[in-house]
This record gives sequence, C-alpha cells and structure tokens, in this order.
Amino acid sequence: MTKNATAARCLVLAWLVVAGIAPLHADTAAGNGENGNTSVAPVEETAQLEPVADAADEQAAAEFEAAGNEVSLAPAVDRATLPHDLSPMGMFLAADWVVKAVMIGLLFASVVTWTVWLFKSIEMGKAMAALRGPKQALASAATLKDALPALTAAGPLFVQLGSATEDELRHSAGLPAEGTKERLAMRLSRIEAEAGRKLNRGTGVLATIGSTAPFVGLFGTVWGIMNSFIGISQAQTTNLSVVAPGIAEALLATALGLVAAIPAVMIYNVFARGLAEYRGQLGDVVGEILRVCARDLDRGVQPASGNTAAA
Repeated sequence: MTKNATAARCLVLAWLVVAGIAPLHADTAAGNGENGNTSVAPVEETAQLEPVADAADEQAAAEFEAAGNEVSLAPAVDRATLPHDLSPMGMFLAADWVVKAVMIGLLFASVVTWTVWLFKSIEMGKAMAALRGPKQALASAATLKDALPALTAAGPLFVQLGSATEDELRHSAGLPAEGTKERLAMRLSRIEAEAGRKLNRGTGVLATIGSTAPFVGLFGTVWGIMNSFIGISQAQTTNLSVVAPGIAEALLATALGLVAAIPAVMIYNVFARGLAEYRGQLGDVVGEILRVCARDLDRGVQPASGNTAAA
C-alpha cells in the first residue's frame, strides 16, 4: 500500500514538473521525505547552478552587444574615409589626376570662349559702324571724285577700296569701259573677301570648343566612373555613401564640358550671323563704288588720283 502511494505521488509530481507548476527538485525532496530523510542538498545545488547560468547569460549578452557595436561602427569607419566636402571645389580636389586635367582644360576652353566673345564683339561693332558713312556718301555722290573723301575718312579698309579703284581706272585709261568694269569688280571683290576673312579670324576656335568640349567632358566622366567601380570592388560594398562621391566627381567633368560648349556654340552662331550681315553691307558699299565708276566710265570720264580726266 505504501509503495502504491509513493508511485502515485511521484506521477503527480512528474505531471506538475511538466506543466511548470512544481520545480524539478520537488521530486527529490519528496523521495527523501518518504524515506524519512530531509535534505536540502538538491536545493543548494540548484541555488549554486543559478548564478552560473546568470553569468553565462550575461557573458553571451555582452558578446552579442559587442558584435552589434562592431557592425554599427563599420559604416562609420567607411564614412570617415570618404570626402565630406561635395562642393564643386571639393570634388575637383578629390578627383583623379586624369579627371582633374580634363576639368582644367575645359575651364581654360571656357575662358578662351569668353575672351574671343569680348574682343570679336568690339571688333565687329567697330566694323559695322564704319560702314554707315561710306554707304550714305556713295548713295548721294554723283561721281567717284565726290565719294572719295568719305571713303578715305571711314577707315583703312575704305582707303584701300578707294586706292584700288583709282589705281585700276588709271591703268585702264583708254581701254573699253566694259573690260574696265570687270577688272574693277574682280579687284574690289578680292578686297571684300579679305576683309571678311580678317573679321572671321578667331571664330573657328569657338566652333572647335563647341563641338569637342562635350566629348572631352564625357571622357573625364567615363574615366571617373571606372575609378569609382574599381574602388567599389576593393571596398567590397555597394553602400550609396561609398559609391555616390566618385560618381559625382565623374559627372562634374560632363557638367564642365557642357558649360564650355553651350556658350561657345551660341556665340559662334551670333558671330556667324553678324559676319554674314557685315559681308552683305560691305558688298553694298562695293556695289555703290562700282555703280559710281560705271556712271563715270559711261560718261567718258576716268578719274586719276582724285582728278577727272577726259578719255
């Protein structure tokens, strides 16, 4: 009967342990109590194991926290090696030497563009202003002798036109009028073409800068992106904070290429239209000279050194 009661009690305690109601050492205590021996040794062993378990948990927690700190500090170390100054000057200083050379060349091209614009604008403005006086004087002149003072006062180009006209008329004295007109037209057209070429000097640089600057900037961008990808492969990370600065430095070269090319193209187009207008007005002046000379020749008058002479 006693054995059956002890077995039943053990089953009840086992069920309580599984259910989490009674501690595991209750079974041991019950067994010792049945035998008449009360001992606290199992309780003491459990009490000794609890601090050990707590120490192990604390150590594991400390190791986990340290590992978390190392992971969280890793990006900070990477960011410390990155350039913090993402201004244009900061990106220029942090760029590769090839990209720097491209940027310096594009900045120099931009300076050349605006220098040509300044000097050619002044030159073309003076040339256009010099056309007004001779054109009006020739329109109202009855003979070449009346128009020569206005030509010589307008500038070196018109002095050259007047001298060439007088020289050709002097050498063609006594020759048929039609041949004299043709020779005079050819001679004045050569002077007109030379004046147009002289005014067009320097604008070819603008065309070259406008057509090549975007490609030069693109070369700097490609080179910079190649270096960025190489740096990404060496760092073994795709973090945007690592990738973005190098790409931004590379794209700066393309931006400078556009800054140099767009004004160059616009200024070149303005000068091309201005040059076409100048050539047209200069052609009008030459046409007026030929008209006055043709009138004199048809009248049988050939001016020589500013004086009229009978044919």
